Amino acid sequence: MKEKSNKKNKRQRLQRTLASVMLFNILCLSTLPAAAAPYTLATAETPATTEDTENQGTATPGKADKVPSIENLGLVVESAVLLEPSTGQVLLDINSAEALPPASMAKMMTEYLVAEQVKQGELSWDTMVTVRENASKAVGSRIFLAEGDQHTVRDLYIAMAVGSANDASIALAEHIAGSEAEFVIMMNETAKRMGMETAHFINSTGLSRADMPEKYRPTEDRETLMSAMDAAILAMNIVEDHPDFADVTAMQEYKFRERDKDPIVNLNWMLEANKDITNFRAYAYEGLDGLKTGHTSAAGYCFAGTAERDGVRLISVVMGTKSNADRFKETRKVLDYGFENFEVKEILPASTTVEGLETVGVKKGKEKQTALVTDRPVTFVVPKGSDGSNVTFAGALESETLTAPVATNTKAGTVTYEYKIEGLKEVQKKTVNLVTSEEVEKAGWFKLFLRAIGEFFSDLFDSIKNLF
Repeated sequence: MKEKSNKKNKRQRLQRTLASVMLFNILCLSTLPAAAAPYTLATAETPATTEDTENQGTATPGKADKVPSIENLGLVVESAVLLEPSTGQVLLDINSAEALPPASMAKMMTEYLVAEQVKQGELSWDTMVTVRENASKAVGSRIFLAEGDQHTVRDLYIAMAVGSANDASIALAEHIAGSEAEFVIMMNETAKRMGMETAHFINSTGLSRADMPEKYRPTEDRETLMSAMDAAILAMNIVEDHPDFADVTAMQEYKFRERDKDPIVNLNWMLEANKDITNFRAYAYEGLDGLKTGHTSAAGYCFAGTAERDGVRLISVVMGTKSNADRFKETRKVLDYGFENFEVKEILPASTTVEGLETVGVKKGKEKQTALVTDRPVTFVVPKGSDGSNVTFAGALESETLTAPVATNTKAGTVTYEYKIEGLKEVQKKTVNLVTSEEVEKAGWFKLFLRAIGEFFSDLFDSIKNLF
């Protein structure tokens, strides 16, 4: 036992001796001129910390761009909104948050859910739907479906979207959910998911509660309500999630049954194709291909319209106008304001280097830092002719350093860009990620050992220098 202890003590003395020799050699090397020092890698610039980047990565705002006041439009509406769907930017807002009766604009939610069912494979456009009692008793705009009639999803969808047929809407709702009441639950849940803050549906049609067959009325004494903003959000989801929407909504007419004397005529007078129709020529609007009209005594005349020009799509909603023609006249004013004053512009491309946030440190890597770039472009709606140069930004790194190995496109932080237009209520905001533009491999142990020695003596000499 004693012999083992002596051997252990000898081994420890030998290790201490070797360590002393190594330290002596290192100290000798440290007396060489700085240019020849073996730890010069430690002089590489260290990226800013999170606190620093919040200061360094902030741009100074310039003079704000501006657009004409919407007061000059002289709109005669209860509420209105204009929205650019790819950014979600609101360009015009008149009382847009007030919940109002939307009439048949509520059918946009039924249209959305039917299209979603088809998109997800739950339905086919050729699926046959059997009409039930509730649909057969519908009033208002309808195609006179009888209980037991069978029609395809596509035919009923067109009747609903083009002719605003209440009976077709109910037939589709009951086929999808088993009952209109169950379908209404789907409508309200989807509205919440979309961020529609005021919307509440009591049926699939937009009819008032009193106009529903008594047997199928909801027990709760409430009505369908939806703000202009919610209607615009719903329309935005339609055009973004179902870009083929205009295959139906732009139809001028549709013959539902062979025996029908007259076809269903689209209630949207503003369709661009109507420029060649004598009665509608005055209302036809360039690029307009949807979306949904609505009218009841409680709602007045409403219209959710959408048009595309030169690659820019706009969505407008007007509610509570006085006549059928007025809703289209007011919509023209709103859309003209948008197309005449705004354009969508890419302010910064993807893979842009952000001032003050150019790099992030890397621990245990072959390189001590790596470059950072934005992961996607920044696009804003700007006044026509503006370059958007007064965009401001603020960013921060999630951590001072990453640990090797680091893959390309590793997230290291975020940058939020803001853009203000004088005359608009909202400041446009877009947050993008800061990601690494190249990979960094992990360094070998010997390189890490030398780097650690260099950093140790660099810190030591800095401390000594600060004494004098």
